[in-house]
Amino acid sequence: MPRVWIVVLGFFLAGLTGLGAYFLPVFQTAATSTAAPGALPNLNPIEPPTQPFTVLLLGSDDDSKFVPDQLNTQSMILIRVDPVSKQATMLSIPRDLWVQIPNQGWGKISWGYRQGGAPGAIAAVESNFKVHIDDYVWIGLNGLVKLIDKLGGVNLQVTNPVMDDYYPADLNNADDPYGYYRVAVLPGATHMDGIHALQYVRSRHGDVRGDFARSERQQQLLLAIKAEASHLNVADLPSLASAFNGEIKTSMGLDKMRALLTIANEFNGPNVHRVVLVPPYTSEGWAGGQSVVFPDWNQIRPLVHQTFS
Repeated sequence: MPRVWIVVLGFFLAGLTGLGAYFLPVFQTAATSTAAPGALPNLNPIEPPTQPFTVLLLGSDDDSKFVPDQLNTQSMILIRVDPVSKQATMLSIPRDLWVQIPNQGWGKISWGYRQGGAPGAIAAVESNFKVHIDDYVWIGLNGLVKLIDKLGGVNLQVTNPVMDDYYPADLNNADDPYGYYRVAVLPGATHMDGIHALQYVRSRHGDVRGDFARSERQQQLLLAIKAEASHLNVADLPSLASAFNGEIKTSMGLDKMRALLTIANEFNGPNVHRVVLVPPYTSEGWAGGQSVVFPDWNQIRPLVHQTFS
């Protein structure tokens, strides 16, 4: 996978907003330069997309507790981009949503990836939400930490504090992947490195709003990553690309990603819509002997049809 392709994928996780203003000139310059060993590839101008498209963003805990390629998705965000109206929508899908998973039966929607990889996760979302998904992007824990650190950290306005006495001490900790420690993120403006940003969006305990609050924090982090991307220059690209090393997987082709760069700068804050499936769209309960989130499809599907059709 070309290094520049990996860099672009990292920034796609920022929600497709604000990329083109800085990076498109870099790629256009590369396209007119004479290619040399190790240089950026020659990127010829192509027509930008004109039809709406969807991308499923997937994030997994991939520490040593889990068998490689048999991972649950801890984060699922469906993004729809309309190049004509310059509108983008982010829909956070609760990982504990109790659904029918194709070829697997009833279970949490996060299990779709564990049993069937990205195709399994896509099938679970498409069949239940009645949407079509064009592509996916997956990232692991270390990939997210490295991305943020290579950006120099992110600035966040913490409005939903985190007090977690049981945060998993499993990142790069093969000796005791089931350990834990205390995490506290206080309200107010703060600058976070990769580890602390991961703690902010991954923590599940000590928050009365549970996964709903975590979904909001994840969307907030995506937008913070986008803001930091504008501070990079071309000299940063090689070191940023080297950070990922298998921590990102995707179905998107290079041509489509290049096309996205031609329109991404036209998406701004008011045109990026954020949707979290809080009650009454969902309710908490028990199924299969475990805590789950039940969907109210009579309310969810009209909402999805309105924003994703």
